[in-house]
Amino acid sequence: MKRFDIYEMVTNLIIDRLEKGVVPWQMPWKSGGAIPSNLVSKKVYRGFNFWYLLSFGFERPFLLTFNQVKTLGGSIRKGSNSYQVIFWKLLDMKNKDGSTEEIPMLRYYRVFHIDDVDGIPEDKKPKTDSHDHDFNPIAVCEKLVTNWTDAPTVRYGQTRAAYAPLRDEILMPDPKTFFEDEKFYSILFHEMTHSTGHRKRLNRHEKFNDHRFGSKDYSLEELVAEMGAAYLCGLCEIENKTIDNSAAYIQSWLSKLKSDNKFIIQASSYAQKAVDYILENQSSPASVGVVEPEKETEVVSFSF
Repeated sequence: MKRFDIYEMVTNLIIDRLEKGVVPWQMPWKSGGAIPSNLVSKKVYRGFNFWYLLSFGFERPFLLTFNQVKTLGGSIRKGSNSYQVIFWKLLDMKNKDGSTEEIPMLRYYRVFHIDDVDGIPEDKKPKTDSHDHDFNPIAVCEKLVTNWTDAPTVRYGQTRAAYAPLRDEILMPDPKTFFEDEKFYSILFHEMTHSTGHRKRLNRHEKFNDHRFGSKDYSLEELVAEMGAAYLCGLCEIENKTIDNSAAYIQSWLSKLKSDNKFIIQASSYAQKAVDYILENQSSPASVGVVEPEKETEVVSFSF
């Protein structure tokens, strides 16, 4: 079946990217205060650190270590919170027999938000102007979004992309702040997939019921959402512009799950059900070049 082949193709593309090594994930939009980064090095935090810091919703997402604060002549306000981030890399270790093996080195260190630091010169504080470009809606993607009959409300103009299950709302930055139109839809599809887990839809969130950031359930739900987004991008034939970013995003969450690719297969089963649900609940047939979704789909069953 063509529909099944597309799911399988996208899954294989992602696994292929993971096996060959993944480029760093990049946030595909720039709105004022959206990207957590180190004030001194100017480097954007990556992987788990990125999502951990992003979850705090900083208006100005710049952070510094204690030593960087002192070097700049600043001081940390009394009672300020610090944020623990992770640094890791692979070290080559020699064995007694002369062979080498890679050993992961993991370190934790604390950073402070710029608003909790006094005395930083203004010329050291980056500007947070939004990116702005002429957004051109992609017709097939727009039809898929607007024809979803029981879709959650989407609120645009936000500083982050997120799904709020208690309000059943999707939060999205302004489309004009995305660097590419395809990336806008990829992120929107990600949040749409999240929303299929609501109790009034597929009730998946009851299975992934540990909602603590970074938990196994949370990480699996992120994999489901990104696999769903990748499938929807494939169905809309824009995956060539989004697949590398999806693979890198998935790798950042696989690191929380010990980089075991079996979680890709688990996530793909739930993601396929989510995409089928969106396709089955269209006010008119989705023009994405697929056959009508089957009522019965063979999926792997998991217990949590």
